[in-house]
Amino acid sequence: MCAAVPGYSPGFKRPPETLRLKRKRARRSEAASPPCPQADPAAAPRPFPRPGRRNPFSSLDNAPRPGTAVHRPPDTPELQEQRPPPGSQAPRPPPLAGTDPPDLHLPVSTPDVSSSPSTEFPADWSIKTRLLFTSSQPFTWAEHLKAQEEAQGFAQHCRATSINFPQSIQEPKLSTELRCAFQQSLIYWLHPSLPWLQLFPRIGADRKIAGKTSLWSHDETLQQVLMSEWSVSFTSLYNLLKAKLCPYFYVCTYQFTVLFRAAGLAGSDVITAVISPTTRGLREAMRNEGIEFSLPLVEETRMNSPETGKNTEDGEEQGVSDDESFSWLEEMGVQDKIKKPDAISIKLRKEKNEVQVDHKPESVALVKGTNTFMLLNFLINCKSLVAAAGPQAGLPPTLLSPVAFRGATMQMLKARSINVKTPVHSCYNDIFSLEITGPVMPHCLHTLTMLLKSAQRGAFSAVLYTHEPTAVFNTNTERILNKETMWKDLTKCGLHLKTLDQLIQLPTLGKSSIRLLEMRDYAYIWKS
Repeated sequence: MCAAVPGYSPGFKRPPETLRLKRKRARRSEAASPPCPQADPAAAPRPFPRPGRRNPFSSLDNAPRPGTAVHRPPDTPELQEQRPPPGSQAPRPPPLAGTDPPDLHLPVSTPDVSSSPSTEFPADWSIKTRLLFTSSQPFTWAEHLKAQEEAQGFAQHCRATSINFPQSIQEPKLSTELRCAFQQSLIYWLHPSLPWLQLFPRIGADRKIAGKTSLWSHDETLQQVLMSEWSVSFTSLYNLLKAKLCPYFYVCTYQFTVLFRAAGLAGSDVITAVISPTTRGLREAMRNEGIEFSLPLVEETRMNSPETGKNTEDGEEQGVSDDESFSWLEEMGVQDKIKKPDAISIKLRKEKNEVQVDHKPESVALVKGTNTFMLLNFLINCKSLVAAAGPQAGLPPTLLSPVAFRGATMQMLKARSINVKTPVHSCYNDIFSLEITGPVMPHCLHTLTMLLKSAQRGAFSAVLYTHEPTAVFNTNTERILNKETMWKDLTKCGLHLKTLDQLIQLPTLGKSSIRLLEMRDYAYIWKS
């Protein structure tokens, strides 16, 4: 045994000869390669930092070479190099499959877009969990709001102040109105408020909530208090909706989501409630309470189907009856030789057809008019509305609203801007991104696009991440639209008038939602 000598490591005395030879060859090939063309001849080349510490797993074709400058368009301001913290990787916007490297002026390309350029995009009633905006113009105007700007944004939201911006803002970072409006657009209202729990989404959230402290899970008295407060908040929201002081709100349970919309929105002249997904048990319980509802997608399928005698979801036979369907056998005189289905067989067949739509988008149920108030009472008294076991046991449903209501807590969507480098051939180009996370409701998406339209000079792209169970809320449930009637009294609901104009329109996205949104020269294109 040799004595331990400080600083002595026999296995790492010097690098192996093979690695040293490879390093020499790499340096010779880099020195012989031509430099990347400069976008600005006056710009001094900036060497890639610490060439000796290059990541051995990165591609030599994509990595910037020593002595080359980063390519930028002439109108893009110079930015300081932002290095990620040790042990982390620099964020990059998600690439679209099958697309070329993004163009600077059109940061994210949208292949096979399903729309032609338009001055407005359709209303999307689904809830988004994340928005990722990208642009060739920086988002520095959305960073580090001053205390006065933050306070002004809160005040503008509470007073429902609408700000109209010009088509283009020359200096967005210096625009106090823009920064205040951005703060205003990120506000939403939530009940209940439990800071240590993520209360949206609720469907499929057991894994995220598991292990978190829930004092009420085994305390019936505490559960009753939570449900009592929740019932007061739910009723307050419905009353605001009925008075057209709240445009819409969501009730998010651990099994399904309900969207309540005020009269005048989505082409309806009465209050509507859309529930998805539903099950046979839930629908049966609603019928037992006398709640009238329809299944728009099931009815649409039945109307478009060439088959006759097709069963509807509620079990009633449509078209010809069983007796009529066998009348032709009597004419042939063979009716006694054919066994007719008995009542039990017919009932089992109906139940099978009914269960087939459970948990699917086709199970979406529509409640209209005064039946929405009956639905309110049904949900308040429904014991199965709250999980009896599991991580969400005893936890009341989440209420989400664009306006304040009794018992609500003001919340903020999380926003952060990132400056990243996107590889284009053997160079890196600057791409700026703005990420918004949280329950993004329809009005918020539209308001943010209005701000970006002015701040980003009419050119940006967005990738939208949808909470899938809510995509079916874009189903068109109405056939008549009287815009003058829709506008009546809705101007006090707390939304910007341009946003209100969008949400009044008939839904056109069906069971899908907008996934990609892009603005080019102040015109939208989108893909669902």
